[in-house]
Amino acid sequence: MSRSASIIVLAALCAFAAAPSRAQSLEAQRPQVRAALEAAAQGQPVDPALARHPLHGWLQFAQMSRRIDTVGDAQARDFLKRHEGQAVGEQFRTLWLAALARRQEWRTFRAHWRPQRGAALQCAELNARQATGALDEQWTRDAQAIWRGAAQSLPDGCDPVFALLASRGGLPPELRWARIDAAAAEQQGAVMRSAARGLPAAEAALANDYAAFIDAVHPRALNWPRGERSRRMAAHGLARLAGKDPDAAERQLPQYAQALGMSPAEQAPVLYQIALWTVASYGPDSARRLEAVPESAYDERLHEWRVREAMARGDWRAALAALRRMPKAQREDSRWRWFEARMAEKTGDKAEAQRLLREAAASPTFHGFLAADRLGQPYVLCPWKPDDGAQARAAVARDPAIVRAMELWKLDRPGWATAEWNEAMARFDDAQRRIAVGVAHDNGWFDRAVFSLGKQPDEQRLYELRFPLHHQEAIRRESARHALDPAWVAAEIRAESVFNPRARSGANARGLMQVLPTTGAATARRLGIAWGGADSLYDADTNIRLGTAYLRQMEDTYGVPYVAIAAYNAGPAPTARWQSQRPNYDPDLWIETISYKETREYVARVLAFSVIYDWRLNGDALPVTDRMLGRNQARRKGFTCPATGGA
Repeated sequence: MSRSASIIVLAALCAFAAAPSRAQSLEAQRPQVRAALEAAAQGQPVDPALARHPLHGWLQFAQMSRRIDTVGDAQARDFLKRHEGQAVGEQFRTLWLAALARRQEWRTFRAHWRPQRGAALQCAELNARQATGALDEQWTRDAQAIWRGAAQSLPDGCDPVFALLASRGGLPPELRWARIDAAAAEQQGAVMRSAARGLPAAEAALANDYAAFIDAVHPRALNWPRGERSRRMAAHGLARLAGKDPDAAERQLPQYAQALGMSPAEQAPVLYQIALWTVASYGPDSARRLEAVPESAYDERLHEWRVREAMARGDWRAALAALRRMPKAQREDSRWRWFEARMAEKTGDKAEAQRLLREAAASPTFHGFLAADRLGQPYVLCPWKPDDGAQARAAVARDPAIVRAMELWKLDRPGWATAEWNEAMARFDDAQRRIAVGVAHDNGWFDRAVFSLGKQPDEQRLYELRFPLHHQEAIRRESARHALDPAWVAAEIRAESVFNPRARSGANARGLMQVLPTTGAATARRLGIAWGGADSLYDADTNIRLGTAYLRQMEDTYGVPYVAIAAYNAGPAPTARWQSQRPNYDPDLWIETISYKETREYVARVLAFSVIYDWRLNGDALPVTDRMLGRNQARRKGFTCPATGGA
């Protein structure tokens, strides 16, 4: 090794060794930075003592955001120059451009412009070009591109752009019709009417009648011109009706098809929606309506529903036939391999069932684990622990964007942290990205493994990153208190929050196990413990105690874990409906025929995660076939990796 190379290596190792002390310094400053962020958000000056802190830019951002409409150009220009290429600079630029647009400071706006997402700023940029004399053919093309690409309603700031575009002859009827067609496909009647305003009177009247039909099917459509557009509009309107009332859509389709000359292909989207909205509730006409959909109109979703519908009726031969009509890639998924094997069993083809089970069992998924149980085989799991080297790890951990992202995460600023993270990911290679996920894991930001791994197939095997273990003491303690398997509790936490104690859903579920405040209060009252209010659910120990108690209540109510998991996700009313619809069904069939996609996938996911967490906690696992029935004393099984033959 050359002397210069040795110096580089030594410097990297020294930096790696110094990393803990820097981390300790940042940790010591964290209360001061948190207070400074809160003060800056109130418009107060940034503490000069933090001028060298990695988050100084975000502190300034918080302070300037509060008074963005009074920030001067010199201050903004200086900030953007100092933070060029950084997430905080681009976030500020977006706010600053919006403020300049409100102030109509168009020359300054153009000086700071960089391409932005979102029609509001894109239209503001066109307004800026017009106001500063840059009204040329490129302006027209750019304005037309926004118009053409918008099936949804556009911001008010776009109105002057399109008014000017129209006055310059840039919105001819064919362009207006292009947007009307796009809006109709998205069932946006109001957008259709807006786009029609510049059409000749007769065309505008027809376009408005099309929009009225999209909003509410009406008989005037029977007298529309017999053209392709009329047939397409009829299909859009009837498809929308099918989502609300499939019976009405089925009754009315023939008359419109006959009056307008709709071909079978043009009727297919309506028949698709009629079938979908019928089978999603397992209506009595499900099988007939599914068969009415042309095979060419089937996609993966409808193929799945055709299988589920037959299984829900107990028609195993029809289910097997539906499985074999799936596209090859879909049919080879472990889930459908498992169900094809099950249907082959039920129809007497044991040899084919065994072949399919062997294929399914190679997958470390819920259905792969079921197949392994059926065959009496160990579970297949091939963990991967790449050795990326100390120097590479040190370099990623000290990357300025990663340092800022980790600090922002610890300061409960997930949006800003994610912006920094994304900036780093945009320039990292695959190895750096994996290392960064490990850094995030070590800092308690576990969901980066969910959102940033998977680009390479082997990354699915990074089980220690994808399935973090945190709060083990509380999980084991509360699981023992409520006679629950700790692997199940860990799996619930992974499925609900990816071990983020500050997680909060749109429904106001909070914390690790996503407990609703009403549920938390009721559970605390039942346990006879003090209720600390909704925010107490952000405390990990409190959340796990109340979440496991509620999980125990669900299992006591429903008798078996797989139904309890469904109830934990969907609530008691849907669960009771599914139980009454298919009593005494085999657990795998009951799970697959749950009508809610979210719950159906949630139950399978939690059960698969339970197996993997059992491996993480104990090195072996309770068979998932026994686990979902609550048979916790069953003989445990091991894991193997076929590539090595080892466990």
